Amino acid sequence: MISRTGAATATACSRSTAWRSCGPPRTASCPNTSCRSTGRRPPMSSTEAASSPATAPSPSSASTSSLGPTPANSSSEEARAVGQLRSERLANLIGCCCEGDERLLVAEFMPHETLAKHLFHWDTQPLSWTMRIRVALYLAQALEYCSSRGRALYHDLNAYRVLFDQDGNPRLSCFGLMKNSRDGKSYSTNLAFTPPEYLRTGRVIPESVVYSFGTLLLDLLSGKHIPPSHALDLIRSKNFRTLMDSCLEGHFSNADGTELVRLASRCLQYEPRERPNVKSLVTSLGLLEKDAEVPSYTLMGILNGPVTSKQTIKLSPLGEACARLNLVAIYEILEKVGYKDEEDLANDLSFQVWTSQIQETLNFKKHGDNAFLAKDFETAIDCYAQFIDGGTMTSPTVLARRCVSYLMNNMLQEALGDAMQAQEVSPEWPTAYYLQAAVLLSLGLDSDAEETIKHGAKLEAKRKTRT
Repeated sequence: MISRTGAATATACSRSTAWRSCGPPRTASCPNTSCRSTGRRPPMSSTEAASSPATAPSPSSASTSSLGPTPANSSSEEARAVGQLRSERLANLIGCCCEGDERLLVAEFMPHETLAKHLFHWDTQPLSWTMRIRVALYLAQALEYCSSRGRALYHDLNAYRVLFDQDGNPRLSCFGLMKNSRDGKSYSTNLAFTPPEYLRTGRVIPESVVYSFGTLLLDLLSGKHIPPSHALDLIRSKNFRTLMDSCLEGHFSNADGTELVRLASRCLQYEPRERPNVKSLVTSLGLLEKDAEVPSYTLMGILNGPVTSKQTIKLSPLGEACARLNLVAIYEILEKVGYKDEEDLANDLSFQVWTSQIQETLNFKKHGDNAFLAKDFETAIDCYAQFIDGGTMTSPTVLARRCVSYLMNNMLQEALGDAMQAQEVSPEWPTAYYLQAAVLLSLGLDSDAEETIKHGAKLEAKRKTRT
């Protein structure tokens, strides 16, 4: 999961990346015997769909976040601890990648954008009052669950941390549960929205999370990201009606509106001890919830509702091969297609100063292609690695071919890294998503693979409409 928009873009994990699964014990062993931990999250429920968290960039198979340059052992152990959390209110952590000083978290796929998108940049319809209350309630439940599992601290809670799953249900990104998370803007760059005690001490405490929850309630009330100090001034002067989103006019009772404003103002109290605890917030928001039986996808205006496994998706031959994990067919299709999707690569080369280094790099690619054609996948991996490490040009097709070569050698974490990097290089390329799905199937993450296949199919359909 790689971007902050809730739906995510992928960050590269190269061949040297150490992939670690996070979560409950797997039923099958991890293919990489050097992994420090193995784990597999259980199959997702009907309300679960694979990031984060999840955001602006187009959705990917999983959401990813970058951590600071912490020791690999420390960050992976913390990721493993967070990965033990499993709730339908969270965009649950799947695993992490460690490469050099880079630490990447990988979470479930969230296909329906972030709360920020639906509140501040909506296209067709604003969030209804009922859905806004549901968002607040579900987030409070997520925080209560985390607190009950010893994770009371959540770093930089904001509208970009809230993602919507395949059923339209809001989920809280797991990234904020990690220390040193750099996903989203830090408190230090958003001083107007920072808990007062953080400005004084530089420390986050459980009450700081409640303060940030109060700023989210303001977002839900107003449809805008307004500074808490300004909102509190309006509330104290009895002008809180001016806070309300004009799109909500006539859609809520005075009593409900007043109660939500009261909850927000309590959360935003200057003294931490004067703020409510998360459990009491769950109780109060539960009393405000209406139409609990109406599915979120209906309230969100998501056409056709959730897609179930019984519904058929029209797939290309490559998509079908990846969905069936038919490695022979995947190889044959990629070999036949060649570099047709990279028309721009030749143009890029024509503008470069032709040097012996570039020629040598291209020779590595040529040798890799010859080895790939001959099904000498170990040699293909080595040659493509030298081409990629040359750094003079980037080819998603080379990454895709090396991904398949890794798959043929049962090097699953390396294959996933290449598929994710191909997506980062070419975010609208269906092949990158299909290959990610094939790797996820190999790792036993069937639900995530299914969601990734669906997204690849959507991109492919979109491409066809353009031609």
